[in-house]
Amino acid sequence: MAPKVLVSDKLSETAVQIFRDRGIDVDFMPDLGKDKDKLAEVIGQYDGLAIRSATKVTPSILEKADKLKVIGRAGIGTDNVDKEAASKKGVIVMNTPFGNMITTAEHAIAMMFAVARQIPEASTSTHAGKWEKSKFMGIELTNKTLGVIGAGNIGGIVCERALGLKMKVVAYDPYLGEEKAAKMGVEKVELDELLARADFITLHVPLTDQTRNILSRENLAKTKKGVRIVNCARGGLVDEEALAEALQSGQVAGAAFDVFSEEPAKENALFNLPNVVCTPHLGAATTEAQENVALQVAEQISNYLLTGAVENALNMPSVTAEEAKVMGPWIKLAGHLGSFIGQMTDEPIKAINILYDGVASEMNLAALNCSVIAGIMKKFNPEVNMVSAPVVAKERGIQISTTNQDKSGAFEGYIKVTVVTEKRERSIGGTVFSDGKPRFIQIKGINIDAEIGAHMLYTTNEDVPGIIGTLGQTMGEANVNIANFTLGRAEAGGEAIALLYVDEPVPAEARAKLAETGLFTQVKPLEFDVA
Repeated sequence: MAPKVLVSDKLSETAVQIFRDRGIDVDFMPDLGKDKDKLAEVIGQYDGLAIRSATKVTPSILEKADKLKVIGRAGIGTDNVDKEAASKKGVIVMNTPFGNMITTAEHAIAMMFAVARQIPEASTSTHAGKWEKSKFMGIELTNKTLGVIGAGNIGGIVCERALGLKMKVVAYDPYLGEEKAAKMGVEKVELDELLARADFITLHVPLTDQTRNILSRENLAKTKKGVRIVNCARGGLVDEEALAEALQSGQVAGAAFDVFSEEPAKENALFNLPNVVCTPHLGAATTEAQENVALQVAEQISNYLLTGAVENALNMPSVTAEEAKVMGPWIKLAGHLGSFIGQMTDEPIKAINILYDGVASEMNLAALNCSVIAGIMKKFNPEVNMVSAPVVAKERGIQISTTNQDKSGAFEGYIKVTVVTEKRERSIGGTVFSDGKPRFIQIKGINIDAEIGAHMLYTTNEDVPGIIGTLGQTMGEANVNIANFTLGRAEAGGEAIALLYVDEPVPAEARAKLAETGLFTQVKPLEFDVA
């Protein structure tokens, strides 16, 4: 059955057609996002949801979204999606950060010009029949210092445009390296130095606990007298009340804001102040940008539902379509390794340690980690997936660690997972053969070569004669066909293990009979999702 997607906000017909062309069943209801009750009523039918800003995806909506796998936001901001609730539900949340980068950066530059030359006020005055040429004395941008807070995608474009205007650019961004800053042609500085030096300050960071009120009353007091501040990023980055006071005192000479702490902004401390330019969140409001993000979100949702490719996800690692092709078997292996340990572990887990060797160490480890954790956590919550698993693990206080190493043995690459509890450590290793099939290659330090099937039986015993015969006879009496039989031992006469890949689950009576022989220290049925 084809995946089904709901478009609940206004998207272009071209974007909707992308879903149809990709073989996805799509319902285009652009006004549904405004009716939360109706949305809650129908959301359970859909695998994907495409939105803009009107649709509010709340916990109560997600509670009804039993089939939902992905939410795609045509645009950058996802404040209208409860990402924590989505993650717990196992729903991927994507945005489209690149479709409107240029548009938003250009708006920031335009706002900087507007506040530098008092263009809106001069326009209003001239329209009123006044000719107040001497009243609107502006300043040039050339040779002025621009302080950029956040030099990522949009901030980076602003830096490039500002350098083209012959401005000096200083940037504060904890994630910006010295080498990258030098390549961009900007000077990397700490926030206090930026505040002290900048003639203009422009913000290009998301709203987080760390960035909220980054231009606080205290930080505004540290700015160079006469600074002009531009915010086309997110409301809440600037203390608007404190900024209004700084504008009135002359500490700040002007401000240009496209975003506000409360939107729609009907009232604001910045409104009606001289040399304050305000626009109604127009950063992405160009024909080109609106079309770009709509097409991008349609492609991203389609790619995920059809191929498993995860692009621009906010609550799980992204996996490109190219990575998905190569990593698919390894992601399955990672899940199987986690599932084995999860099914074998009854006591609370303290830590999960994952070792990546050889070619596995060069892959998208964040995605592989999620698959391992999901496999383990399914023991505790069958509904868990790669999105929700890290959340569940974090809530349980489980520590996750990874180690990478170069090729160290006979295999081109392998993954080894170790779980630590109060009582013991338990480990399993696996690889992917050239046929694309995952294999278990080591359990408890004992080397094996076991194909993975939907139904398996795991036993441990002392290495003594008769084990193979007992297992074979018991399965035969229970009418259980063995597809694959793998043995391994630590040393002659020491601990030994067996993994049986069988065509159907081993009945409890057969398992009890094996236990009654006294030959086995453990008899454990296992189930794996090999679809």
